[in-house]
Parts: sequence; C-alpha cells; structure tokens
Amino acid sequence: MQVSINVNGEQRSHEVEDRTLLVQYLRDDCGLTGTNIGCDTTSCGACTVLLDGESVKSCTVLAAQADGHEVTTIEGLADGEELHPMQRAFQQKHGLQCGFCTPGMVMASVSLVEENPNLTEAEVRAGLEGNLCRCTGYHNIVEAVLTAAKEKSGAAE
Repeated sequence: MQVSINVNGEQRSHEVEDRTLLVQYLRDDCGLTGTNIGCDTTSCGACTVLLDGESVKSCTVLAAQADGHEVTTIEGLADGEELHPMQRAFQQKHGLQCGFCTPGMVMASVSLVEENPNLTEAEVRAGLEGNLCRCTGYHNIVEAVLTAAKEKSGAAE
C-alpha cells in the first residue's frame, strides 16, 4: 500500500507492506535512525515519536495509521543547529546516559510539557513511566524535563 506521511516537515510517500510498523517505516524507508527499536512491546518507549503532536510508541502504530498525518522524530526537533529546549535541557542536566532511550524520552517529554508546562516532579515521573532508562536512575531526566517546562512557562532559572 502507498502511504504519504509528513515527517519532520517533509512530505514522504512510500510503498509499504500493510503490516509495516511506523518505527520500521521511519528507520527503513525514511532513513531516520534516531527512533530506536527497544523492546517491540511498548514497554520501553525507545521508539516514541510525535504523531500530530501527541507522543506515541511507534512500534505499535502501523505506518498506514499515520498516512495523511504529521510525524515528528528526534531528528525533526532541532531548528538547524539550534537544539530544541528539551534537547538543550537534557544536555545541560546530563539526562543523556548511554543515549539509547534518550530520543524516546525527549519526545515523550516534549509532549508532556506541551500538555502541561507547569508540571510537578511527581507529574513528570508519572508522565514518563512508559519510558525506561536502563542505565541508571531518572533524577537527571526529571530535572531536565522540569527545566524545559520552566523555560516554556517563562519561569526559567
């Protein structure tokens, strides 16, 4: 089947099998390897992208379901050389660890802050519970999200 998806602001059309997952489409057909395949069961969130601005785990969305929609991947967040505020906060607060989960964490965090820029630490932790970091704790990741949220709400440190 033919799918046409706006990926990171660029219209892309490809012939895909009906069973093609969005994560496979992004990696294999679009060549965007920033979206990682972690568990294939929606448990880890490494494959999180934005579908029409809402975070989704792309390992459980068919490419056909994204036909006619907008998808943003980690590659589409920065504005040229200028990092997205969430990417900058992850860098500043050392929320990166090994980096495998980072794209999914960043994308889920962007969606979380878009929904509520006045998040509490508990809300950040609850909001990211579907994304796993196997390197270490979540302290720096939570700090990064709170920092980006403060910046968005105009209360930056």
